[in-house]
Amino acid sequence: MELTNILIVLGCAIAFFIIGKIFLFPIKKILKLVFNTIMGGVLIYIINIVGANFGFHIGLNVITSLIVGILGIPGAILLVILQFLI
Repeated sequence: MELTNILIVLGCAIAFFIIGKIFLFPIKKILKLVFNTIMGGVLIYIINIVGANFGFHIGLNVITSLIVGILGIPGAILLVILQFLI
C-alpha cells in the first residue's frame, strides 16, 4: 500500500469514530429517557394499585409518565402531592 492509501484509510477510520461519538451520545440520552418513562409508568401503576385501597388515583398518561421518567422518584412524589392538592 502506498502512503496516501494508508492516510486515507486512517482518516476515514478517525472520521467514523468521531461521527459515531457524535451520534451515539444523543441516542444514549433518548434510550435512557424512554426507559425512564416506562419505569415511570410502572411506578404510577404501582402507586395506583396501593392507592386503590384509599381511594387515591393518578392518571396514567404520557405526561405523568414523562414527569416520573425525567424526575424519577421525586417526580412521583410531586404527582402525589399535586393530586392531594387538586
